[in-house]
Amino acid sequence: MPHEVRGVVARSKGAQVAIETIVVPDPGPGEALVQVQSCGVCHTDLHYREGGINDEFPFLLGHEAAGVVEAVGDGVTDVAPGDFVILNWRAVCGQCRACLRGRPWYCFATHNAAQKMTLADGTELSPALGIGAFAEKTLVHAGQCTKVNPAASPAAAGLLGCGVMAGLGAAINTGGVTRGDSVAVIGCGGVGDAAIAGARLAGAAKIIAVDIDDRKLEWARGFGATDTVNSRETDPVEAIRELTGGHGADVVVEAIGRPETYEQAFYARDLAGTVVLVGVPTPDMKIELPLLEVFGRGGSLKSSWYGDCLPSRDFPMLVDLYLQGRLDLDGFVSETIGLDEVEEAFGKMERGEVLRSVVNL
Repeated sequence: MPHEVRGVVARSKGAQVAIETIVVPDPGPGEALVQVQSCGVCHTDLHYREGGINDEFPFLLGHEAAGVVEAVGDGVTDVAPGDFVILNWRAVCGQCRACLRGRPWYCFATHNAAQKMTLADGTELSPALGIGAFAEKTLVHAGQCTKVNPAASPAAAGLLGCGVMAGLGAAINTGGVTRGDSVAVIGCGGVGDAAIAGARLAGAAKIIAVDIDDRKLEWARGFGATDTVNSRETDPVEAIRELTGGHGADVVVEAIGRPETYEQAFYARDLAGTVVLVGVPTPDMKIELPLLEVFGRGGSLKSSWYGDCLPSRDFPMLVDLYLQGRLDLDGFVSETIGLDEVEEAFGKMERGEVLRSVVNL
């Protein structure tokens, strides 16, 4: 029997979101029905509302979530009703060329639920990143559910479903930060601060936070930055070099996604160092770098997709670190709100007033 719940819907490009009645089917083969407990307000949800992802309106927003499995469909064995899970938007297929080569974090054929959630009038909804978790219940592919320790706060654990995992993974998985490294992070929002937290977890000796907002730089110190640079006042490339003995950082994480900051990251790394792009650019953006510099500096220029994470491997480990007090996920939660406050939370996010607003259901 279908379930009628409340959910946050974006009906058209740029229009304010509204709470509407959502019809959620019972799970079919390979699917899971999840009672959502918390969902972070991520910039990607705003991109959906603005038509920056695609034009498949109406959207059921929300994707950075944790909750409890209520029911599963035929053939589901990895999760069961009652399991506390973090939702992910890259449920690996196990069969594509990346999976078969033992690199499932690059899976090219990830799974989503086959059935559609709808509005009360039958209009099919496009769930954000295949999840749609600004709702009391949502329907996902069972592979999008990762079971973790239920002792974790849902508001904190859910953030691993997107932004915090993207930043942590950019440092640890993509950048390969290890003990003794020097790391610079350009852009200290939620993703950038998570990269800083990841660098600290990995044992980096020096972690340099770069931003134009002193308030964000102070937040960055709380997550492990040893030094801060206000790039509105100081040339960040020169500052990073000065802080690293004139050499540049071993790993530079660009967490904004703009050509000018990517160029800063390129020149702020040491010879044979690594640049990691985890900030998401827009389709019109281009960069121009002297090819001789690309060759002469060596090292790696990498993009980080979802922190190159494997949810089944990374989510339980990171939740355990959180419960041990070694990873401050609670520090990313600036406020908890209701479903009816999502539109206001978008404004706070755009103004840089919060790291994460989290909807509690």
